[in-house]
Formats: sequence, structure tokens, C-alpha cells
Amino acid sequence: MRKAIALLILLSMVLSACAAPVAPAAAPAATSAPQEAPAAEQPAQPGADTIIIDGSSTVAPITAAVAEEFQRENPNIRVPVGISGTGGGFKKFCVGETDISDASRPIKESEFEECAKNGIEYIELPVAFDGLAVMVNPANDWVECLTVDELKKIWEPEAEGVITNWSQVREGFPDRPLNLYGAGVDSGTYDYFTQAIVGKEGASRGDFLPSEDDNVLVQGIAGDENALGFFGLAYYEQNTDKLKLVAIDNNDGNCVLPDIDTVSRGLYQPLSRPLFIYVNRARVDEKPILDAFIDFYMDNAKVLSREVGYIPLTDEIYELAKKRYDNRVVGSIYAGGGSQVGVSLADLLAAEQ
Repeated sequence: MRKAIALLILLSMVLSACAAPVAPAAAPAATSAPQEAPAAEQPAQPGADTIIIDGSSTVAPITAAVAEEFQRENPNIRVPVGISGTGGGFKKFCVGETDISDASRPIKESEFEECAKNGIEYIELPVAFDGLAVMVNPANDWVECLTVDELKKIWEPEAEGVITNWSQVREGFPDRPLNLYGAGVDSGTYDYFTQAIVGKEGASRGDFLPSEDDNVLVQGIAGDENALGFFGLAYYEQNTDKLKLVAIDNNDGNCVLPDIDTVSRGLYQPLSRPLFIYVNRARVDEKPILDAFIDFYMDNAKVLSREVGYIPLTDEIYELAKKRYDNRVVGSIYAGGGSQVGVSLADLLAAEQ
């Protein structure tokens, strides 16, 4: 049932994306929880009966599933869930426009400095694991696995205007144009991918089609036989009939596909990552319903994240995260902020206790 609801959410986003041409400058479509009020009503404003959420398109399906269940039990509460990318979400969060920010990477130093400047304290809470999926069109019959070095060769800044043909990626690949699709620069997925593959967050070639809306990327890759792209695993799992998943070789000779087992056990490297929500600390005291929502989120994240295609955290990590919230611990567990590859979430949380 939950996966069906998630599919309806994603379908509405796809129809929205289809209404406008796919272009790098395209604005991401907003989405909201399934029981949001009709469009004819006034836009949601922060208030005692409304919880405002925005941010990562990757985390949005989890948060929307939680919001739907919470609103079922609290029909007088509204929980709209917007999508403007992790970076776009933090821009709103750090000036007090939202109560919660969905994020597919830890908050950056520049972002927590902006929050501090505006007096916004936050509680950082992990909610699930995700694997970044690398995909091609189903008509692609020459790629089954790519190495991290090959991905770097394709995506590093020096590749712009240079690596433009599949034959340049590996000897034996066909003489066909290489068309790239990826998360937009305001996306935490883009930040994590560039950190993991290129070695520096935000460093990549610029001649690819970007979007903060993963459904736009699904459409692009599904319609282009020469495509290569990346985004969160859950969006691939909702579109397996339109896309072909590529295994990743972490330069050790082993080709690994992302799934619940390889991601949760840390075998899918370096493209496994935790997902987060950030909560405005002051609003927790000001809005009792927000406190109730976060308790509900942490109690149900394990089940609901799996039902919409993500990988739950371990029981140990959920327990540590709940303690972090109960103790109202503010700030990030990630020294220096931003995407960090190969860091143990459990170890970082345990070190706070």
C-alpha cells in the first residue's frame, strides 16, 4: 500500500515534469504530502497547524510518506513537502522559511554559517541510507559495469568538451555520442556524487543536463539511447522498466549493483550515503505539533523508508538519532560539513554519547 502511494506521488511529479521541456534551467516541480489541501486554498504559511518542509528530492518520498501517515492521525494538521534540492532547501531553512529541511548530504560550512547569522539552530537527524544509482538507457547493450576511474574520466571538469563519445570511455565501446544527465548543482546528490567520484564536492564538467527533479532525469535517460546519468536508487526502483542499472567497480575488480543488502552492508562503494532531515530547534518549542511530528518520523522511518524504496538505518543508528533529538543536540556530527565519503554514521553518533 505504501509503495503504491509513493508511486502516485512520483507519478504526479513525472506528469508535472512532462508539461515543460527538459532543459538545464528548468525549475524543479514542487510536491506535497498526499493529503495536502486542494490547490484552490491559500498557500501554506508557517503556523501552529502547519509544518513547512522543503529540500532534497531524494528524501522527499520518505518525508511525504511520513507526512501522509501523520496527517491521517492528525487531520487538522497540514504538512506540505516541497522539492527545491538540498541546497535550495537550506537556503530557505537558514532564513527561517521552513521548519524542516530534507537533505541528501550533511549541511555545508557555508550553510551553517548562514543559519548562524540568522539565529537558526538546527538538529541534524539521519533517517535512511541510499545508494546513488548510475544508469543508462535499456537499449544500451555495451555497458554492464563501470569503474570509478572511468566515471571520473567522464565527469571530471577536464572532460568537458573532450570526453564526448562512448568510444573514449573504454576500448571496445561503440562510436556513439555520450549524453550525460545528472542531479542539479543545488542537489545534495550532485555534491555527494562529485565528492565520491571526482574527489571534490561540486567539481564536474558543466556540459550535462542537470535537474533537481529526479523524474526529469528519468525522462531524459529513458528517451536517449546514448545517455548516462545518476540519481538516487529509489527513483530507479520506481522506473526499472525505463532504465538500465549499471554496476560499479570501486577499482578493485568487483562489479557491485546497489540494493538493500549491498548498501546497508557498505559493499556498494563509494556511492552509498545517509539521508537526513534538519529541524529548526526553536520551532520545536514554539510548535508542539512539530515535536510530535519528529517523534512520529523517527518512530516510523525504518518501515516507511523501506516501503518507498530506501534502505533503513540499523536499529542502533535509529536509537542514537532518537537520543540526539530527545536531548535537543544542535549542530552537525560532520566536522567541516558537506559530503563525506566512507565515514561511519554509527561511529559519529556514538561519539556524542
